[in-house]
Amino acid sequence: MAYTAEISRNHPASILLLVDQSGSMDDPFGGVSGSRKKSEGVADVTNRLLQNLVVRCAREDGIRDYFHVGVLGYGERVGPAFSGSLAGRGLVPISEIGHSPARLEERVREREDGMGGLVKEKVRFPIWFEPMANGPTPMCEVLRHAMELVGGWLREHPVGFPPLVVNISDGQPTDGDPTPAASALRRLRSADGEVLLLNVHLSSNPATPIQFPDTEAGLPDEHAQLLFRLSSPLTPGMHVAAREEGHSVRDGARGFVFNADIVSLIKFLNIGTRPSNLG
Repeated sequence: MAYTAEISRNHPASILLLVDQSGSMDDPFGGVSGSRKKSEGVADVTNRLLQNLVVRCAREDGIRDYFHVGVLGYGERVGPAFSGSLAGRGLVPISEIGHSPARLEERVREREDGMGGLVKEKVRFPIWFEPMANGPTPMCEVLRHAMELVGGWLREHPVGFPPLVVNISDGQPTDGDPTPAASALRRLRSADGEVLLLNVHLSSNPATPIQFPDTEAGLPDEHAQLLFRLSSPLTPGMHVAAREEGHSVRDGARGFVFNADIVSLIKFLNIGTRPSNLG
């Protein structure tokens, strides 16, 4: 069966995030005035995902390179979007990411005090990716860039779990129809299966979120329907992870979320990037 390869240091997996940085990402989530800007929310979720992957790969002997991870931004410019010493890098081993945050930000979080209450404590949160919102939405170009990056990685890692690409966007492509580029990206494959392309649509329309649909029929606009068609079907492992998070997913469900809020976005990325077999 495809998508069953063990993820190990000898056969790592790759995760590539494509983050829309167009001008409309300066708008609030769901078009609700006073809500957090989409660019800020996505940056926060991206940094949290990177931190979680570092923690998952940490062992007594250090951070094991089970994953190579990259972030491509697309807006006024298209390209690698890490900050700090990783700037300009494509797919980077997770150990290097863990040791190279651009900066540490002090935040306050709540934790249980053991007596039924909550206490606030200050924590240092690593930042690798900064929010940005400027320019058009060159989705075709970023998908072609992703194909080059993932294709090169597959030539070096041909037998492991297939690369996972997650596209996070709030707007319609401004450089044409992304279908050919998305199809070419999905056709790339390792010995374990084709590249997985997942899509998150951050709509400014305050419509009800839709997660992991198996048909485009209930989606509210043509752009959401397009992103659904670009998305890969969920793997058996993703089906299990989605059900564990309380989603009712049917056969044919795709890796697509419409109108994701921050909570939905975190859960979506967790499902899409959850390691199944870390050897």
